[in-house]
Amino acid sequence: MIRPWQHTAQGVRLRIHLQPRASHNRVVGSHGESLKIALTAPPMEGAANAALLRFLASQLDIPVSALSLLRGRKSRDKQVLIRATNLEQLDQRLAALLRPVDNKNRDD
Repeated sequence: MIRPWQHTAQGVRLRIHLQPRASHNRVVGSHGESLKIALTAPPMEGAANAALLRFLASQLDIPVSALSLLRGRKSRDKQVLIRATNLEQLDQRLAALLRPVDNKNRDD
């Protein structure tokens, strides 16, 4: 399985495929070389981007200030930079997001 993140000099770069206007916020699983995330926020005026950063912060148990959107402001395909001091712990949390998802609850 391909990891949707990579370590860089600035932090960890995470590739995301975002599905806005979903029925609820959740991690869907892998989508090609990205992590697919579904959010209820609409793709208007940056609402989905802000919701994505808040959602990731809560899932990874890090402050929102440790995240920044690098690419994809107006695209479903995004790259987020995660600045963290404990990369091993962050890798474990990211890997946990990729665990198999119950197919009954998928809305993709």
